[in-house]
Amino acid sequence: MTRFVVTGTDTGIGKTIFAAALAGALGVPYWKPIQSGLEEETDSEIVARLAGVSVRPEAYRLVTPASPHLAAEIDGVTIDPDALTPPDGALIVEGAGGVLVPVTRTLLYADLFARWQIPVIVCARTGLGTINHSLLTIEALRRRGAAIHGIAFLGDAVEDSEAIVAQLGGVRRLGRLPIVDPLTPAGLAEAFAAGFDSADFR
Repeated sequence: MTRFVVTGTDTGIGKTIFAAALAGALGVPYWKPIQSGLEEETDSEIVARLAGVSVRPEAYRLVTPASPHLAAEIDGVTIDPDALTPPDGALIVEGAGGVLVPVTRTLLYADLFARWQIPVIVCARTGLGTINHSLLTIEALRRRGAAIHGIAFLGDAVEDSEAIVAQLGGVRRLGRLPIVDPLTPAGLAEAFAAGFDSADFR
């Protein structure tokens, strides 16, 4: 059964775009456990628009655009970790920000990923600083016993950085998704097919 968690080395690096491409390529539903910030297009709405897959309702929709722990406090919401159990069946799950983003004052996303034991795909940008951020992310996940499926790079090709992260991190290098402009469903699907082997996700 196809189930993956998509996370990233930081916020705003394009992991939602990758999640949309992956969900679309595999034809499986998408789930964002917690959405913080509702004024702009949400991650679930982006995936639905770009991938055309079914989207599972978020467990929590928080108005404040902040880390989930803080957004929940400002919104007057108590996040129950037991409500963050992924739906059954094939699924692409997307976290928020990086793996050490707090879900509550005592729970990190990395803790959830380790609890779920769903293979994690780490999205990393290819720009300056990615080696350090990527290796720290891999180390944090591994220390907690999370299952790492591999790493996907986002942006322009930087061969040495991509190779050394995979080598030193001891993870599978899945491929690279370039910046897709204009960002359309067809263009995203084409870029994903060119940069990844769908067999690596089955």
